[in-house]
Amino acid sequence: MKSIITKVQKFMKSEDGPTAVEYAIMLALIVIVCLTAIQAVGTAANSAFQNVTTQMNATGVGGGVAN
Repeated sequence: MKSIITKVQKFMKSEDGPTAVEYAIMLALIVIVCLTAIQAVGTAANSAFQNVTTQMNATGVGGGVAN
C-alpha cells in the first residue's frame, strides 16, 4: 500500500500529470471546433442543395423522381 501512495505522490509532483490534462483539454477543444465547423459546412451545403432543388422545380427541370 505504501508503494502505491509513493507512486501517486511522485506522479503528483512530476509534470506528466498536468501536461496530460493540458493535452486532454486541447484535444477536447479541437474536437469541439471541428464538430462546429462540420455542422456549419453541412448546414451551408444543405441550404445550397435546397436552393438548387427549388430553382430546378420552379423552372420545370427537376421533374421529380424517375420511375
